Amino acid sequence: MANTKSAIKAARKALRNAARNQGAKSRLKTLAKSVQKAAADNNAEAARAAAIAYSSALDKAVKSGVIHRNTASNHKSRVAKYIFAAKK
Repeated sequence: MANTKSAIKAARKALRNAARNQGAKSRLKTLAKSVQKAAADNNAEAARAAAIAYSSALDKAVKSGVIHRNTASNHKSRVAKYIFAAKK
């Protein structure tokens, strides 16, 4: 257990941030699955809409420090491949 006042506050803050990060990561996974499902169904419009929502969520996660910007770029690149495959 933390001994100093600042360490106690830091421990509380870490728990709060962990909960925020977990929620954001869960949302990202859900959106990624929706993109994959739409691409698998060859539904180009739904895949494109899901990809836009996923890309936006990735940007917000980067902005709040949940994931690294390079990780977000890698995911966006993969999503672009799904969209390209759905158009065919």
